[in-house]
Amino acid sequence: MKEANPKGTICIRQVGSCARCEKSQVVSLRALGLGRIGKKVVLQDNACVRGLVKKVSHLVSIGDANE
Repeated sequence: MKEANPKGTICIRQVGSCARCEKSQVVSLRALGLGRIGKKVVLQDNACVRGLVKKVSHLVSIGDANE
């Protein structure tokens, strides 16, 4: 994962399908506001969001909110 953004936001994009994932991973994607491939959300960069991203790191990519 990238280092913390000084502005406090990160951009998360779903790049993988959750078709064969565990239920807890699907719930984590929904909590992040994702649900289909290609969807992008901008969220606050905090420990809670980082924990959810770590759980589904194989399904998402992280970038700066300015991208």
